This record gives sequence, C-alpha cells and structure tokens, in this order.
Amino acid sequence: MNPSYQHLAEPIQIGAMRLRNRVFFPGHGTGLPIDNVPSDAHIAYLRKRAQGGVSLVVTEIAQVEERAIYSAQALRIVSDSQIGAYSKLAQAIHAEDSRVLVQLFHPGREMHVQPDGRRAVAWAPSEIPSDANHVMPRPMSKLDIQQTIQQFAVAAKRLERAGIDGVEIVATHGFLPSQFLNTHTNERTDEYGGSFENRLRFLSELLNAIQDVTTSHFVVGLRICTNEGFDRGLDVETSLNACIALDRAELVDYFSLTYGTVSDHGGAVDMIAPMGGEHPRVEAESKRFCDLLSKPVLVAGRINQMRYAASLIEDGAADMVGLARANICDPEIINKTLGGKVEDIRVCIGCNQACIGHRHTGAPISCIQNPVTGRELKLEHLKLTERPKHVLVAGGGPGGMKAAAVAAARGHRVTLCERAAELGGQVKLAERLPHRSEFGGIVTNLKREMSNSGVDVQMNVEVDRALVEHVKPDVVILATGARPYSAKVEREGNTHVVDAWSVIRGEANVGASVVVADWASDWIGLGVAEMLARDGCHVRLAVNGRMAGEQLHAYTRDSAVGRLYDLGVEVIPNASLFGVVDRTVIFQHAASHSPIELNDADTVVTALGHVGVRELEFELSALGIETISVGDCQAPRTAEEAILEGMEAALAI
Repeated sequence: MNPSYQHLAEPIQIGAMRLRNRVFFPGHGTGLPIDNVPSDAHIAYLRKRAQGGVSLVVTEIAQVEERAIYSAQALRIVSDSQIGAYSKLAQAIHAEDSRVLVQLFHPGREMHVQPDGRRAVAWAPSEIPSDANHVMPRPMSKLDIQQTIQQFAVAAKRLERAGIDGVEIVATHGFLPSQFLNTHTNERTDEYGGSFENRLRFLSELLNAIQDVTTSHFVVGLRICTNEGFDRGLDVETSLNACIALDRAELVDYFSLTYGTVSDHGGAVDMIAPMGGEHPRVEAESKRFCDLLSKPVLVAGRINQMRYAASLIEDGAADMVGLARANICDPEIINKTLGGKVEDIRVCIGCNQACIGHRHTGAPISCIQNPVTGRELKLEHLKLTERPKHVLVAGGGPGGMKAAAVAAARGHRVTLCERAAELGGQVKLAERLPHRSEFGGIVTNLKREMSNSGVDVQMNVEVDRALVEHVKPDVVILATGARPYSAKVEREGNTHVVDAWSVIRGEANVGASVVVADWASDWIGLGVAEMLARDGCHVRLAVNGRMAGEQLHAYTRDSAVGRLYDLGVEVIPNASLFGVVDRTVIFQHAASHSPIELNDADTVVTALGHVGVRELEFELSALGIETISVGDCQAPRTAEEAILEGMEAALAI
C-alpha cells in the first residue's frame, strides 16, 4: 500500500464498534426502499459499498413519525412489522465485515406534499415559514415535543432489536433538531427556547431518551452542519457549542459534520456541491471540532480524491472521512486505494445528474458513469461470453467507449473507430462551459476502462459501409452521436445567427448584444449565456420552458441561475423562437402565443436541441450485419443514457 494512504487503513473505535478503516459511506437518499423499508435492491446497493471496502455504512433517513414525511420514498421505522427488513440489512452488511447505522429523522417544518396529495400539516418549534418548501408550520406543544422524543427512542429500540449497530440523529440541513437550536427558527419563550441551554434541550432529551431504552453496545451519533450556509441558518458557533455540550454530557459516541441546508435555495447547493466553482467545505471548520471534542469526528462533503481524504485524517481535520458520490461512482474505491490500484479508480465528476438528480425526479439512484449503481441485482455480475465475436464500435463518445470497454471485458474482440482526432464526443463541448471542466473526467475514466479491457482504438477513422464490408465484424455498435437541430425560423435581414456548438468551440464571431434562444432548457443554454456574459456581452436568455435550466435538478440549476442573475443576464421564460427580423428576435409566448420581441440583438445563438446522426445505420441496413444503436444516434438525450445503453448493448452480445 502507498504510504500516502496509510491513515485511511487505520482501525478506529466508535462506541462499541471496532471499524477496520477510516472510511464510511454517508447517508443519502436512494429511492430504493420499498414500502419504506430496505428492499433487496437497496440492501444490494449498500452491501456493494461494504464489499468495496468501507468499514461503516450509514443509511438514508428513516422517518420516525408516520405523518412527518419529508420523502414518501424514504425509509421509516414506525412499526414492529418493519424490524425484519432492517434485520436483513444488518446481516448483509455484517457479512462484509462492516457495520451499519440508520439515520433517525424528523423534518419539522420542512415537509413536502403527503402521499395522498394533500399539503402537510407541518410542525416546528415556532410558527416561522420555510421559504424553500413554502410551508407555514404550527408550533409544537410540549406534548408534541415529548411524543416526538418518544418516537425517536422507540425507533432506536426497534433498530437495536433488528441487529442494527446504532443510529445517527439527523440535526443537519435545517431539519427539526436544527430548528430548535437556531434562533431564527426558534422563538419559543418556554424551556425549549430562548437561551442556548433551552434551545439544546430538545436534542439533549432526545438523546437521553434513546440511551434509556438501548444498551451500551448500541452506538448513537449526531449529524450536524458546521454551518448551514446562509444568514438565517445554523452558524458554526452554535453547532460547535452544541457538540461540546453533548460531548461533555456523554450523550453521543461520535459527531458527523456536513454543510448546507434545504431551507434556502442558495444554501441547498452546498449540501451536495457540484463540479466547478468555490463551494464551502466543511473541512475548513472541522479541525476546530476535532480539537475541542473527545469523541470521533466524521466529515463528509464532496471528498473524491483519496490523497486529500487521507490528508484530512493526518492533519487532524477528521477521524473518519465519508465518501458518498465517490462510492456511488466507484464502489471499489477503497479496495483499489488500499490495494495499490488508485489509477483504476473511476473518479466522480460531481455532475449530480443521476444521484441527487434522480432523487429529484423520483427515480432510483444511479450514476451516469456507473450504470450498475442502483441496478446491482440486474447488472452487477459481468458474465463472460462463451462465443467471442468481433465487435466494431462506430463512435468514440461516452456510449461507444462504454460499449467497447464492457464488450471487451466480456471476452469479445473489440475495435472502436472515432472519426475525430480525440475521444469524447459532446463531452469535449460540455467541459468548455463555465463550471463544467470536470465533466471531461468521463473521457479519462472511460479511456482507462477501455485500456484495461484491451479495446483496439483507432482514431481519425470514420466507419462507413465500405469499411464494414472490408472488416466484416459480427456486430456493429452504432454510437455516432448527434448534431445541432436547425429549426425552420423566419429570417429577414442580415442578423447574425449561430448555433451553440460553434460558440462553445470559439468558432463564431459574437457581437456585443446576444440573445440565446434555448429550446432545451438544459446546460447548453445556461452555459453559453454565462460564458458570453463573462466575456463581456450583454446577454438575454430566452427559454422555451418555465425557467432557465428547467430540465436540470433543482440544486445545481438554482446555483447556475443565481450566477446568471449576478452577471446581469436577463432571463425570459416561456419563449418559443419564431423569427429574426433585422436586429429584432421574435418569440411566441408558449402559453398565450402572444409575441415577445427582443430588440437590438447583434447575434442570436440557437440552442434548439439535437438530431441523431443515423446515416451509417441506413447504410448498413442492407448488409445483414447485426447492428445496435446507443445514445444520441438512437434519440438525442444525455451522457447518462448513452453510457447505460452502451453497457446494455455490450451485455446483449
């Protein structure tokens, strides 16, 4: 093992748990529970990370109150009938020499629409609204408080009966315990409000109640934000003082630190910091906690480089490090690190597209680079072929590269031909956009996968009918991608109209006043608008959607929209491009169909979607050779679908 990683391999004692190393898998939503308990797919997903080397698995939130629902898909622990499912989870994780904790959770005022469609009756310390979720809660009575504390305790006891190693109380991100601690959300005048000691009382009584009903072998941890990241959120001094008080009272076995809040659009992105930009890091403040607390301090928050993870322990900024998205992307990351194969790690790029992005659409968790994530029961076991074939892959974008890597790993002889001088396809465009440079990591990772599996890569070679007739492959995988869609738009005069790709490549001569016509409402329009605004252009972004970035997940979208506002970009929603007359760009309002005229435009940049490149598919249709289309040439979408379909194509051969 490389000495740089030796601190990650050190064992650690947390309460009654002896953990074999210093890496844990933090709690996060998965969409995998069924009937609000761990399903077989959920257990397989978590077990895979334990197999991959993490010594501690922390599940997603388990809601302790039947009516207090933050996510209808999340875990619950509200009945003895649920104990069996948690017992199955405990047995699976223990079989991998790891330990498992369950997050106990109450949202307080941060409640969403209930499963039957009604708006929730939310309750909180005080009647103060939630801006992000637009909820006005009712203040909790003392009876409400005592009942809630008892629900936490009963839930913990059920989990101990199930064989779970302990619980982690969620006091993060503006949820109920945080609401009691925070002076901006707690205006009570009784013994649960006012002074710091009174605001801490709810959490203290809750932890005492759990200790009263569980044994000394049952671990109890606290997850709390060092800072919630906005002016009305929980601040670092309050968090630190709360941890110090609970530590002295011997009420917890460890502290788990993170950052951000669900209560504020600006602070939400810091919970799951995406690629690009300078996001607050919990490690900047965690050393103070480590220095002042006697119990182990766990730290998580976009830690995806293993040298950095090890340095946090070495520098005294953490006793354990949590890798959520890094493990979602590569569940073998710890085994590879400690086994001397760091160069084989599939590094998370922080796109947030299929992890938190799926959660915002209600879909089960996955990863755009690793389609096996969330599909372990279906895709985990790569079956070697009994009949090796010659597979020709046309196109070196993400879909083609993944298809080639998996097909070769299964034992097929694979040749990938890319007509350009470099691999990556549209990824090479995406990485040029502001805050998106890490997206190019997809290409780096897939190149490594292809190299490891023995793919023959040929650059500057375009696949056509003649080449296929000469090579005579058994199967052709078509991954020929897409090109920009050119809509039929009324045009008069000499107004400069260019497509987004030419702008991103630096090929277009763009004037001082720019209108971006954005049909897709995705990264391209947002990114080009920001790129041009940073170059000094006056930019108007006209979106054929309800908001800029409508197709993106909320946290990352909101952050990008905030940057556009700060740059002075005017956003015009519900705008469908109709025509260009001299220096006037004419749109139709998508709902009323009334005209929207944007005057004095030097340049119109079109981001109107894409069409598949299918010429080769038609050329080969008469040859009788098996062909499989993947990615954008099948239907223009994203890198996620291309990589998934590339893998599915390789598995089908």
